Order: sequence, then C-alpha cells, then structure tokens
Amino acid sequence: MSEALLEISNLVVDYPGRGFRARPFRALKGVSIDVRAGETVGLVGESGSGKSTLGRAVLGLAPVTEGSVRYCSEEIGHATRGRRRQLASEIQVVFQDPYTSMNPSMTIRRILLEPLIARGVRSRQAEGRAIELLDQVALPAHALDRLPREFSGGQRQRIAIARALALDPKLVVCDEPVSALDLSTQARVLELLCDIQEQTGVAYLFISHDLAVVQHVSRRVAVMLSGEIVEQGEAWQVTTVPSHPYTQRLLLAAPVADPDAQALRRAERQRLLSAAAFDRAPTFDHGTVH
Repeated sequence: MSEALLEISNLVVDYPGRGFRARPFRALKGVSIDVRAGETVGLVGESGSGKSTLGRAVLGLAPVTEGSVRYCSEEIGHATRGRRRQLASEIQVVFQDPYTSMNPSMTIRRILLEPLIARGVRSRQAEGRAIELLDQVALPAHALDRLPREFSGGQRQRIAIARALALDPKLVVCDEPVSALDLSTQARVLELLCDIQEQTGVAYLFISHDLAVVQHVSRRVAVMLSGEIVEQGEAWQVTTVPSHPYTQRLLLAAPVADPDAQALRRAERQRLLSAAAFDRAPTFDHGTVH
C-alpha cells in the first residue's frame, strides 16, 4: 500500500459566529480522507455540506481548529505564509467560475507566465512553457495575446487548468470545476482532466455536487452531509449501489429521460426525504483497495 500524498485526519473547521457573542459555526466535524499519488478522489455533497471548506483547508484558506492536514507526511494545516508560497508549486486549485477566476485585464500570456516568473523561470523558458500548457489543454498558441473575455466558458476553464498545471503540481484541488458549464462542455473538460492525469500523474481532489460527474472521473468517492463524511468507498460502489439514504437521494436527484422512470425516482426520493426527518442513518465506509 503506497503512502498517501494528502492525508486529512479528524479535521475540524470553525468559522467565527456573526454578531456579538455569537457561537462559532462548525463547518467540518472530524473529517478524515486521503488522496494517493496519481488518483482522483471525489468529494460530493449538496451546497453547504462543507465540501468546499475541506478544499479550502487543504489550500490554507480556511482555519484548522482541530485535526491534521498532512501533505507528503508534512503537517500543513498551520503552515506559515512563506511555507504556503513554497507549497503552491505542488498544490494548485481550479475554481468553479471560469468568469471570475482570472484577471479580466490581463492577457492569457500574463496569466500563464505570472506563476512561472514568480518561481524564477527565465522569460524565454516561461514563454515556451506557456505554449506547451496551451497545447496541453488543446488551445492554439495565438491565444496568448487575447483577453479572457474573448473566450467561451469552457475555453476559460481550460486556461484555468493550464494555469494550475504551470508549476507541475502533484495535487490539484478541483472545486466544482465544471458546474458553471453546459453539459457538452462539461464532458470535454472532464476528458481533458483525465487525459492530463494520464500524462502527468497529477492527483485530484475533485469537489462536486453531481454524483454523475464524480463517477466519471473518480476512483474513490466520499459523500459529505452537514460537515461530516457519511459514506465513502470505491466510485462504482458509492455511485451505483449507495448504502446511506443521503447518497441514495443524491443519486435519485439526477433526472432521467423516461417520464415514468423519473416519476418513480421522484417518489422514491420523497420517501427517503420523509424517512430522513425521523431517522439518522449511520456512516458507511465500504473500505478501499489501493
């Protein structure tokens, strides 16, 4: 069994309460998950479940109250700002919204060269690397001289992926990277992420609210509800025969083309919702094969 690239153990994140003497809000409640080199682990849950907070804690953007975040066996949950800058070459992020994740006044050349120049890469080498990155995400070299507004949403997300790959990271946190895109563009971006992983061996922590998307790219899946992981295991098992009622509801929430089948799914989901009002289901861990 190989050692985990990223290992999160009993992670607790509290945010300050709003108002005078307000109690802190506990966003994560003892979450444990790991990501191994070259694999994709999907993290799925509805809005407010805490999945993006987990990603932010890995990136040093959310406060770690308790527990640990270890990267290559190093505790980084309370890393200094200087250490975080060093880690940026190994841990990168692709955000949800390709429209706001880039500076609209900067050309694509500047967007891609900025992290390279900051790492001390010479201008000529950085220019060559930028062209390589665009080729890697299937965009032409002449795109370097254009502004973000001149591209479609899918193309902007490809540029965001290229920027994340600029420093050859070992881990990329993908925070809802396709949720702002239409279905056909989603498919192309997901295929691109899979191709890049095959070529480079990069690992992904893939955060999404959509079980179908997570199933397409992940080897293992963890399901979050109210700041806790309620089910985790291999992707095929969690996304086809889920054990936890919440995971079952997520699966039933995905629409199907057959109206009769959709009516049955809607009725079953309503039954599970009614049952959830009275019962608290246990957490399911199917185990993993590494």
